[in-house]
Amino acid sequence: MIGNARVRLRPTLLDDLDFVISVENDPVNRPFITPWERTQHEAAVRFPDFRHFIIEAGESSQPVGFVILVGCRNPHRSVELKRMVVQAKGQGLGRACLRLLKKVAFHDLKAHRFWLDVRVHNTRAKALYETEGFVEEGRLRESVRTDGGYESLVVMSMLEDEYDARCEAGLEKAE
Repeated sequence: MIGNARVRLRPTLLDDLDFVISVENDPVNRPFITPWERTQHEAAVRFPDFRHFIIEAGESSQPVGFVILVGCRNPHRSVELKRMVVQAKGQGLGRACLRLLKKVAFHDLKAHRFWLDVRVHNTRAKALYETEGFVEEGRLRESVRTDGGYESLVVMSMLEDEYDARCEAGLEKAE
């Protein structure tokens, strides 16, 4: 169990996948992600290069979302935040989780680069990533096919030195 004052991350169990799939397929979340098949989640739970976590909050450790990290054994020390879905919106849980994930990436997994891609129209998430120190690297134009056509992705990252500088400046505080 990994956590801070606001959220905790625990490894996803196969028994958790009904919850994960329901969160992915919630109409509030679907416009911002590309849901996976159950078998993809099962593989991510089992494969050592992935970390699949349930996000818990509150004293009752209520599940409020999930996270998938990829590249945890990457020889280039480049870890991807593949997916972060927080069901309880507007409570600061996404920010608390992202801060915890940065600590996991840079301290536990010894990442040099922590990166993600976000859909262009997901302005709320993009703003969160920017305020948490992620830098836009570029765009993957019309790279995701949707029911309405194609969408572009913004690639964002943070480097180890940037994270260290934020820590020294007191910007990476435990929630």
